[in-house]
Amino acid sequence: MVEGGIAKADKTEFTECWRTTWKTPYIMRLALSAGIGGLLFGYDTGVISGALLFIREDFKEVDRKTWLQSTIVSMAVAGAIVGAAVGGWINDRFGRRMSILIADVLFLVGAIVMAFAPAPWVIIIGRIFVGLGVGMASMTSPLYISEASPARIRGALVSTNGLLITGGQFFSYLINLAFVHTPGTWRWMLGVAGVPAIVQFVLMLSLPESPRWLYRKDRIAESRAILERIYPADEVEAEMDALKESIEAEKADEAIIGDSFVAKLKGAFANPVVRRGLAAGITVQVAQQFVGINTVMYYSPSIVQFAGYASNKTAMALSLVTSGLNAVGSIVSMMFVDRYGRRKLMIISMFGIIACLIILATVFSQAAIHAPKIDPMESTTFAPNATCPAFVPLRAANAPPSRWNCMKCLRSECGFCASGVKPYAPGACVVLSDDMKATCHSRGRTYFKDGCPSKFGFLAIVFLGLYIIVYAPGMGTVPWIVNSEIYPLRYRGLGGGIAAVANWVSNLIVSESFLSLTHALGSSGTFLLFAGFSTVGLFFIWLLVPETKGLQFEEVEKLLEAGYKPSLLRRRNKSKDDDTA
Repeated sequence: MVEGGIAKADKTEFTECWRTTWKTPYIMRLALSAGIGGLLFGYDTGVISGALLFIREDFKEVDRKTWLQSTIVSMAVAGAIVGAAVGGWINDRFGRRMSILIADVLFLVGAIVMAFAPAPWVIIIGRIFVGLGVGMASMTSPLYISEASPARIRGALVSTNGLLITGGQFFSYLINLAFVHTPGTWRWMLGVAGVPAIVQFVLMLSLPESPRWLYRKDRIAESRAILERIYPADEVEAEMDALKESIEAEKADEAIIGDSFVAKLKGAFANPVVRRGLAAGITVQVAQQFVGINTVMYYSPSIVQFAGYASNKTAMALSLVTSGLNAVGSIVSMMFVDRYGRRKLMIISMFGIIACLIILATVFSQAAIHAPKIDPMESTTFAPNATCPAFVPLRAANAPPSRWNCMKCLRSECGFCASGVKPYAPGACVVLSDDMKATCHSRGRTYFKDGCPSKFGFLAIVFLGLYIIVYAPGMGTVPWIVNSEIYPLRYRGLGGGIAAVANWVSNLIVSESFLSLTHALGSSGTFLLFAGFSTVGLFFIWLLVPETKGLQFEEVEKLLEAGYKPSLLRRRNKSKDDDTA
């Protein structure tokens, strides 16, 4: 290994993963069973986007209060912060398998609470329970899979967890559409999550603990027995020797720093290998969130409505396209992550994300500028007492707001009743109410309250789709792969927990602020802000994140021990050294 550089790993084809798992189906059984946690993660984070539309219809206070909508969405994220933090400790103390079982119980309790919620605050409690499960599953499932996978196909197998996350999100949109016309709509949408939680709980009872965790607990015979079912016979001894070396180094550290949580935390930050691992792991997790992905996944139907599609059903159907593309992108990641590497996929992904966000900002800006005009006559005569309150004083002063358009009307907290003749012709700016919506529809018109009719709406859908296509294979799955393999064994649960907490804190900030940002900056300004964050994230990924493709865990540790620098900086340092010489 070159100091400060990257060991060259053999290219691993996607077919190698399937060839290996075909010969040893036990490996895929472990990966898929643990990956159901990813399915639940995806379902519970995705289902709320459609369910929220119907929760708003059942509880008028939710419809009136943007902060309450954001709270219902983001409380699962708040729960995930705690779940990830506690999950790191549970992983190291009680094992990966136990952590997954506890997460399943939390998923089930949360689903039941939400399904029978009589008021918004009960939904919020259910979302917190679900969030605790999501936080634990988000770090434990990829960790379990990575520790039960041969190094040469580890990336592809951990990507199955990413595939199941995106598959869960896609499945949540299908369920949303399936229950659109069913009594109880959102209750069914939120309650269905209890089913896969029960399935995984039963499956995990029949599966073993992680072999690396077992070895750490001196259950060496059990560890060997599992490795013999995972590796070819001629590779088992080499894997056992690598585990022995790693454990001995860990025990030497513990003899100095101690074994308590506080001592381990201090030891982690005092250890340069762990610090460098955390710098890389936290960087990719924070960057994953600040590209704005979960604004798309949590608020996808709302964004579609911002683009000019008013119908709830249409918005959810179009959102299904973005979640489907996300799932397809995860398959692409499985195909290429072990062939082209983690670092390269993330950097390419970030360039694509930045380009799509800038284009989306332009599209939404043009849509706002060219929104249909307001017809002053219609606005004041459409129906008795129907005129938008913000419009009335200007009209009464004999100064009709000729520069007003639909977007200005909506920002004044009013509704827009589109023209019944042409979709983009001037319409009426009227009060925001269910009665006015019904009146507008009764006259064969469409009522808009979240977005305006726009010739640019289809472009927003197209570039949302492209955004997902470039996000999913790189930034969608790779950060979880990196965090499952970049920490020394003795700090893997702790390091993964810290990085997962950083991910969920970032997620909370983005999801809680999105609706407020769109209100303050507009959709265009919000997407442009995310493009700026993505540019910063791209720089730090280039600077701090090494390539771990095809490396054994012990090789990754040696790489970080030497210290990582991008090739460009290594060349500059070498040139300076040559000049000095």
